[in-house]
Amino acid sequence: MKKLSLSVLTLLVFLLQVHSQDKKIFNETDAQKEERLAWWVNDRFGMFIHWGLYSMPSRHEWVKSNEHITDSAYQKYFDLYNPDLYNPREWARQAKAAGMKYAVITTKHHEGFCLFDSKFTDYKATNTAAKRDLIKEWVDAFRAEGLKVGFYYSLIDWHHPDYTIDRVHPQRPNDPKDYDKLNKGRDMEKYRAYLKNQVKELMSNYGKIDILWTDFSFPGEHGKDHNDWNSLELIKMIRKLQPGIIINDRLDLGEYEDGGDFATPEQYKVSEWPTRNGKRIHWETCQTFSGSWGYYRDETSWKDNKQLLVLLIESVSKGGNLLLNVGPTSRGLFDARAQDRLKGMGEWMQVNGRSIYGCTEALAEFKRPDNSLLTYNPTTKRLYVHLLDYPLQRFELPGMKGKVKYAQLLNDGSEVKMHNTDKGDLALELPVRKPDVEIPVIELILQ
Repeated sequence: MKKLSLSVLTLLVFLLQVHSQDKKIFNETDAQKEERLAWWVNDRFGMFIHWGLYSMPSRHEWVKSNEHITDSAYQKYFDLYNPDLYNPREWARQAKAAGMKYAVITTKHHEGFCLFDSKFTDYKATNTAAKRDLIKEWVDAFRAEGLKVGFYYSLIDWHHPDYTIDRVHPQRPNDPKDYDKLNKGRDMEKYRAYLKNQVKELMSNYGKIDILWTDFSFPGEHGKDHNDWNSLELIKMIRKLQPGIIINDRLDLGEYEDGGDFATPEQYKVSEWPTRNGKRIHWETCQTFSGSWGYYRDETSWKDNKQLLVLLIESVSKGGNLLLNVGPTSRGLFDARAQDRLKGMGEWMQVNGRSIYGCTEALAEFKRPDNSLLTYNPTTKRLYVHLLDYPLQRFELPGMKGKVKYAQLLNDGSEVKMHNTDKGDLALELPVRKPDVEIPVIELILQ
């Protein structure tokens, strides 16, 4: 074959890029997608809940993999699991009081244990001392508080006998040559059927489900990708059973524009609003109070209330959501540290939630002053200045001369006097004493 000219190669690359941008699974317009995601974009703040057998060893939800624990050694946690203090109504109350509008719970994590009553396994809560479907109670409780409900389902399964051993499996070998020997007799086709059947149960047996978190794909050597999950057919089934559902981006369907509804940066803050093919996309950062997702008794790296509030504010200031995780104890309680952080966020959200709900990144014309974060509500046309470091009385907003008709502290609705400067800025006269909130917010009602 003759070598193609550079111009022809460039054209082919361009055409491939255009094709990939237009490649879609569903016949849904951008406007229809925006309507489907509108509640989620408005609500901005949700609770993640990681709960399972790993709450018993209480040293990370990946304990089975991290410590290379065998099924037989891990069995004691199943045999003794008894969440006798589980009260999902109290969980829902605390989530709502914290200002959260939706919640996502692990129906099954990587360990393979199911909190729901599945017909396709005996490795489930109904066969423990709990003797009931813990997910059904959870759904009923959170719906009763007016919260949207979401399910997390692990694509990975370290307990299923047909799930092939890969590079994150507890029984992964030291020598890569041993994978074939270890996987002899395992059949991913059977596991794919199991996965599909369980997701179908979750999408069929609990009424309207608002969000589905599938987790996770890890392509490459001794990994797993969309072929291992049959992701394309899986997402089609999910959307057929739950047409209004929002699905995350971890099915490894990145070649499709609609292979996931939102990006999921985990445990880090994005530097700017994420884009795909030059277009801003929906995103949600999932974060923990500490370093692990499951209950970890001895962990000491807990974020304080200000750090958590900055996570929330900064996410919204870049057009995103925050899904903040709680790892309940094996008896079914939020531990004291988690309750303390939720209470602190709730106190702030009670008076400052207006700067979060319905808000997004501020327009480019509004310049962010030092030591502050901006959010903007495009419906009410109000700009919010979050003061991370409270200034001494005078606070200037660059280039805002003539753009604001009224300013007030959001926590108590008290007026903040203002005047224009000769440089074209807007000067605000703040009280000497910092308002009694972790991060004060100035609400600017624009002209």
